Amino acid sequence: MPARAEVRYVRVSPRKARLVVDLIRGRKAGEALTILRTTNKRIAPVIEKLLRSAIANAEQSASDVDVDKLIIQEAYVNEGPRMKRIRPAPMGRAHRYQRRMAHIAITLAEASQ
Repeated sequence: MPARAEVRYVRVSPRKARLVVDLIRGRKAGEALTILRTTNKRIAPVIEKLLRSAIANAEQSASDVDVDKLIIQEAYVNEGPRMKRIRPAPMGRAHRYQRRMAHIAITLAEASQ
């Protein structure tokens, strides 16, 4: 049975988060944890915590699940809301910019032999 975990409203650009999520999609859960621990990106610890939560959800939903056989079946990053901000500009003007947010989801399933 698939186990799912999701984190919402993460203050990181979805484009930057996708770089890390693409590294772990389709891999074994243990292998993905190793990759995330060695990845030097600001979002990597957040995704690692999310993956650990999905593993815990899998253990909680079915007691006979083998954690070593779990693979990341689905991992995706969606855009969240944007915060509009203003940066002062010359001559009394202001330039608008957007702080982006991301929603990240991971689904684990047991690898079928």
